[in-house]
Amino acid sequence: MSTRTKQIIRAVVGLGLAVALLGWGFPIFADTTWGEIFDHVQAVPWWHAFGFLGLVLLGLGSYTFTFTGSLPGLSQWRAFIVNICGSSVSNLLPGGGAVGLAATYTILRSWGFKNRDVSTSAIVTGVWNTLARIALPIVAIIMLWVGNDGLPGALTSAAFAATLSGLTIFGIFVAILASEKAAQTIGRGLDKLIAPLMRRRKRTMSIDALVHDMRLRINEVVRHGWVSMTLGMVGFFGFYFVLFWLIMHSVGVFLPMGILFAAFAIGRLITAVGITPGGVGLTESATVVALVGWGADTAGAGAGVFLFSIFTHLMEVPLGALGWLVWSTSPRVKDATGEDEDQDPIDETTPATA
Repeated sequence: MSTRTKQIIRAVVGLGLAVALLGWGFPIFADTTWGEIFDHVQAVPWWHAFGFLGLVLLGLGSYTFTFTGSLPGLSQWRAFIVNICGSSVSNLLPGGGAVGLAATYTILRSWGFKNRDVSTSAIVTGVWNTLARIALPIVAIIMLWVGNDGLPGALTSAAFAATLSGLTIFGIFVAILASEKAAQTIGRGLDKLIAPLMRRRKRTMSIDALVHDMRLRINEVVRHGWVSMTLGMVGFFGFYFVLFWLIMHSVGVFLPMGILFAAFAIGRLITAVGITPGGVGLTESATVVALVGWGADTAGAGAGVFLFSIFTHLMEVPLGALGWLVWSTSPRVKDATGEDEDQDPIDETTPATA
């Protein structure tokens, strides 16, 4: 079976699962009906949508600091364009993160950024994104403990698993930064792991050599940009939680803030699952199960999660379309797509395209 056929099958299965989870499974998990959910949605004043959209834009705007911190020379405006373009692609396709990364790569290269600088940015922001999502359940546990709201078993288990995963990822990342020997060992292990996937591609540098080559640049980016990247992630998730909290209140779900943050944290953690486009279906189902299990009104919880999904998933698609339009009219660097000494060291034959 060819790679393209496998990709098509994964796309069809992912889209089918998302449709099934949202259309059929979501109201069952919420213990309500779509009719009751839409009744609650229609009760929300239409002008609230402007405030909700404003919070989405503030969240996306905050994330630009993560981008600019990881890629010196990138302006806030261009970082915003890259972010909404990549997010829109990621939310449309199963496993869209890879396609979103390719789109990001293409846009940044067209503006003259070197391949290896873009690759370094992708690695660092990927680690920061993963660690931030893993940290959310841990923060939720602390909020519930401080607020004496009780510690649900499911959340405790999620936080424990997230802690282990986070420590593992963080340990590997720090080892690469601190020790050249560790970087080489990890690189050789990754090289063996992905070797079967790279058999048909021409490779000019092994993964262990790539890790060695990028180590100094990653150190440089982290040393100068970690504050900006961290504040960007805090702002992004902070504004999105405020959006989640306001939407829940607008549909009549008045749970303690710690409980709401716990449900939000579970949903954000599951967005990293690439089975469906942007985790759609899985994220909503898990979030509504958590809310209903912790005492929320069933129809209100379903309506709130549905509205939150519209603004954090669906609204990014038209924003991304505008972003692609702006990029298409932006000035290019004439030799940005040409080959130079900074050509991708793993694969010279497969250019990154959206």
